[in-house]
Amino acid sequence: MDAMEGIIPTHSESFNGTSKKITIINGKEDSEFRKAEVLSSREVQGNRLEYYVHYVEFNKRLDEWVSLKRLDLSRPIEFPVKKTNKTDGQKKGRGSKNQDTLPHGRKNKKKTEEHVDQVVLGTEDEHGQTVEMDVQEDEEMEEDKSTLSKANEIEKLRTGGSMTQNVVEIARVKNLNKIHIGKHEVETWYFSPYPTEYAYCDTLYICEFCLSYYASHKQLIRHRARCQLHHPPGNEVYRHDEISFFEIDGRKQKTWCRNLCLLSKLFLDHKTLYYDVDPFLFYCMTERDENGYHLIGYFSKEKESSENYNVACILTLPQYQRLGYGRLLIAFSYELSKAEGRTGSPEKPLSDLGLLSYRAFWTETIIEYLLQAQKEATIEEISQRTSITIQDILHTLQNIGALKYYRGQHIICLGDKVVEQWRRNDEKKRLRKRMIVSEKLDWKPLHFTPAQLRFL
Repeated sequence: MDAMEGIIPTHSESFNGTSKKITIINGKEDSEFRKAEVLSSREVQGNRLEYYVHYVEFNKRLDEWVSLKRLDLSRPIEFPVKKTNKTDGQKKGRGSKNQDTLPHGRKNKKKTEEHVDQVVLGTEDEHGQTVEMDVQEDEEMEEDKSTLSKANEIEKLRTGGSMTQNVVEIARVKNLNKIHIGKHEVETWYFSPYPTEYAYCDTLYICEFCLSYYASHKQLIRHRARCQLHHPPGNEVYRHDEISFFEIDGRKQKTWCRNLCLLSKLFLDHKTLYYDVDPFLFYCMTERDENGYHLIGYFSKEKESSENYNVACILTLPQYQRLGYGRLLIAFSYELSKAEGRTGSPEKPLSDLGLLSYRAFWTETIIEYLLQAQKEATIEEISQRTSITIQDILHTLQNIGALKYYRGQHIICLGDKVVEQWRRNDEKKRLRKRMIVSEKLDWKPLHFTPAQLRFL
């Protein structure tokens, strides 16, 4: 075994050291040592050890497995400070009679923390379809009141949206290195709870049409020979040039939507994956060619949102990012809001990339409206015409410094630099020719009865 054996971290323990971070700039390799937190370790071929590191002050998508050679052990190493619990022999303060049950509660909490890494979300049948996604708990562990039951989690999802912070310790370690989907081989960013027999493959092979997943390329080829699907299993509600949008009901296409959630979780960190897709509609953007409709990205939307959200989750697959498709997804979500005759906003908090994309879209849309306005415009008028909420409009105007106080009132004043930047971005957008054309939308707002919204 390696000399580092004595300080290998477990799932609940880690230490900070320095690791060599390698980046590629203009085709040239550049490296420097960065402070990193070692989250886990594993044994690879030849009895060698690899360590999973998170670079401090960097996004989790840059986490990776590194060999011992990339760890600088000559620098000070910080170990986690162990928490000390009070012993029974210590004196109790006032109200100690009512605290007799506290040690029992702490024990349950500790047990919960010890078993959070026992996550087995999903099994798969012989056709590669997800059958079940569930969290397996210790049967002997008593239920902790501070934790939510499965039913409570579903209820929280339906009343408060699908956004929740992922706090499971095992989710800190990325379980897949890359995926093969269509013509692309894509490096993954985050943990996704694929079934255990697939979760630790070096490469996971995914059918780009039905999103079934396989451990080998041979299995994928065999599946593709009999797969009849060539587009997302829903209604085509928009088509312009080679771009199409499909609307999929999570209740009618559970397996496909669950597989989509598993795929998207590889590239979304701020979401917790739920097996319950019934309350959502999924709008998938595809690019059409002679072989079929290839998935570019999607956004999900609650059938009934108490917070008036028009997007629950949004993602452009990495192989299609920085090509203007993200803006197209956002624009389409607001096109649906216009058809519904109401304003909408994405669920908060947004990821770092999501926030940048939405800020750019809001800025472009608001400035375009103001420059084309024939008369003075109010915040309410901008909101009615664009379907952007008043809060998001104010946030955007403050961000670009367009809100000014003049003669006792607030006014909107666009600076020359802001307008010039908008003109440059607008020119790039028109060169790409990727815009949503309202006349191409073939969609009417869906209305659900109380019985249809009763998912349990």
